Amino acid sequence: MSGELPGDRARVAQDHHLTAGPTVLRMLVGAQLRRFREDAGFSTEDAGYEIRGSHSKISRMELGRVGFKERDVADLLTLYGVTDPDLREPLLELAEHANTPGWWQRFGDVVPAWFEPYLGLEQGAVVVRVYEVQDVPELLQTPDYARALLTARHPEARPEEIERRVELRMRRRRVFDRSRPLRLWAVLDEAALCRTVGGAATMLGQIEHLAEMAARPNITVQILPFTSGGHAAEGGRVTLLRFAEPELPDVVYLEQLTGALYPDRTSDIARYRDVLNRLGVQAEPPDRTQELLRTALSRLV
Repeated sequence: MSGELPGDRARVAQDHHLTAGPTVLRMLVGAQLRRFREDAGFSTEDAGYEIRGSHSKISRMELGRVGFKERDVADLLTLYGVTDPDLREPLLELAEHANTPGWWQRFGDVVPAWFEPYLGLEQGAVVVRVYEVQDVPELLQTPDYARALLTARHPEARPEEIERRVELRMRRRRVFDRSRPLRLWAVLDEAALCRTVGGAATMLGQIEHLAEMAARPNITVQILPFTSGGHAAEGGRVTLLRFAEPELPDVVYLEQLTGALYPDRTSDIARYRDVLNRLGVQAEPPDRTQELLRTALSRLV
């Protein structure tokens, strides 16, 4: 898989709108509102005054970080001179869909507020690129492996809470069952294969599952061996998400223990994209992945 999304992004976008989930839909509505505002020559302060808000509210709307009131969207479109029903009505309809809760909101008891936006982005992405240092990527984990990790990370949690977290993680894997399945490109540090999580049997099942998933045409797995030395992502795990809609930029996601960062400057996104590209070159090629996984299995039997 190359660093660029193959095919015509616009061709996929139309069918993707109603299945993208509220987070991506909010981003789409926000991007269109920003374009209309800039074309009309209004500042965020002017727009905020029109809807009895602030410039920061307009910024949050345009970034897709808040829900939309139909009245606000309609007032902004009027302010920007967008009176053609063929332009107004589709955007108002999209804004309505963007306010529909995502399926993951029923897991609100185990999903921290800072993680919920990522779930929406992941479900709406067409490509996810990830570098993992310590663990197998969450979308490629087995229930037993996930359960062992989650138990270690949440030692205070009740067993039923751990099971809820495992259920959520497994539910996220349905992105591979879509009519247009998610394309995943994962680079794993060799440490992720050497760290025995949950005991030998659990790790055995996890590596076998990883080999099975890596054989799928929409999933690329590469191993970054210890012998490769230093590399550009020594700061930790990196996730980059790409969307079918050409007006949406790539999103970089950096998870921490109690929060997450979304670097959104164009230069920052380009830097992380370059890091992932270089890791793909430095890691073992995909056609060696099955061999390396068999080697890891041999250490467990």
